[in-house]
Amino acid sequence: MLPDESATEDLGRFLAEFLLPGDIVALSGGLGGGKTTLARALIRELAEDPGLDVPSPTFTLIQPYEAANGRQIVHADLYRLRSPDELVELGFDEMTETAITLVEWPERLGPRDAPILSIDLSLRAEFGDDARFARIDGSGGMAARLKRARALRVLLVRSGWDEAARLAMQGDASSRAYERLVKPDGKSAVLMISPPRADGPPVRNGRPYSAVVKLAESVHAFVGVDRGLRALGFSAPRIYGEDLAEGLLIIEDLGSEPVVDAGGPRPERYAEAVRLLAKLHATELPGVLPVADGIDHVLPPYDLEALVFETELLPDWYCPAIRGAELAGSARSEFVSLWAEVLDSITPARPTWTLRDYHSPNLIWLPEREGLERIGVIDFQDAVLGHPAYDVASLLQDARVDASAEFELRLLGLYVRERRAREPDFDMHAFARAYAVLAAQRATKILGIFARLDRRDGKPGYLAHLPRIEGYLARNLNHPALTHLRLWHEAHLPHLVPKPAPEPAHDDARQP
Repeated sequence: MLPDESATEDLGRFLAEFLLPGDIVALSGGLGGGKTTLARALIRELAEDPGLDVPSPTFTLIQPYEAANGRQIVHADLYRLRSPDELVELGFDEMTETAITLVEWPERLGPRDAPILSIDLSLRAEFGDDARFARIDGSGGMAARLKRARALRVLLVRSGWDEAARLAMQGDASSRAYERLVKPDGKSAVLMISPPRADGPPVRNGRPYSAVVKLAESVHAFVGVDRGLRALGFSAPRIYGEDLAEGLLIIEDLGSEPVVDAGGPRPERYAEAVRLLAKLHATELPGVLPVADGIDHVLPPYDLEALVFETELLPDWYCPAIRGAELAGSARSEFVSLWAEVLDSITPARPTWTLRDYHSPNLIWLPEREGLERIGVIDFQDAVLGHPAYDVASLLQDARVDASAEFELRLLGLYVRERRAREPDFDMHAFARAYAVLAAQRATKILGIFARLDRRDGKPGYLAHLPRIEGYLARNLNHPALTHLRLWHEAHLPHLVPKPAPEPAHDDARQP
């Protein structure tokens, strides 16, 4: 029920929050029902211009607008349309393909495959002169988006963030979305939109990729690990509000001060990040974490199946997309068998929390805090129980930051000293072997993931990092534990094998 015109306008502003390019908003109802009022409020919100002139397109039929972020808006009134064929003459399909389209009299539009939000408006004079009743429905995933938007509005009000401005933040390679919430007094928080993961197609024994490699299925994982890290005294974000069912969190804004600069890693900041891992790995940690009353999150094991399956991203995506050829069946089988053998040899005696994406994009420097609390940690929802060497390799062989072998070795030495200070019997040699193996596994996996992001998801920007990751893999293949894999690469992917250093020139006359 919309008791007056301002309520109709508020509905338009609400709908603007979750519409995407390609969506159609079908506005139905009789003359004077409020369709143009609703459309005007929605368009002004998308354009971020409360004074924008939005006339009814009764005579023009189609009126385009520019949204504030460069997106296109199309407002159409099809009352005078005699046939859907006329839309072809108007160029309707080309104009609306990537636009948010508002259509009055949508019954004259004809069948459409796009996500459609249907709103039927009717006057209700018994409740007031300007009262209207809005019946809202959706198709093509729109109903789920509408449900989540309603839940978000409730969460914002309940948590005291309903008056905050919502600013889009750059996301990551996942399906999650982030917004920065800024109150009128300047206080900020981060809105995390992470709906339950939909199962993808089966890829191994009837299970989707996410299940095989142990990716988080819901926001419960983030909440459990977040509270676990904070209980240990680490700077994970505080949670100000949550809707677990819809995958919505309002969390502390840790800022954006990085641990790197234009020249690469900041040594003192990376040192603190290494010390944090040493403390975490030296601590006895639970495998089950509380999320809410009656809800726990069980950290899955980063088992052999998951680790080996991730390496298969290289033959499946990197080889055909980047190298232009698929591996022969026998070469692929040998590749998988060699990885299974070497990964099976480094099973940790005491698995620890493996945060999995512990690298520069997910570490925030907090200079106003002290000690290890100066390292803010984010993006850990895919944490598993695994080998401590994995996160150390993730940090020191960062896919996005150049770091020399000498710098890597120096910080590895710091990690070993920190672990030995806490655990005198820490096995340095076993750790060094596991580090080389897991660093190579991670480089192999990322080569495949970045090729997949380009080829499947249309994100070519990740290809710029491939030379760096190829260099890491070549560096790791030098370790004796990976001799058989190095020989395999020499035979099938020789460009990923470390090149021998040239022999120094000799002058026999000068030899003693």
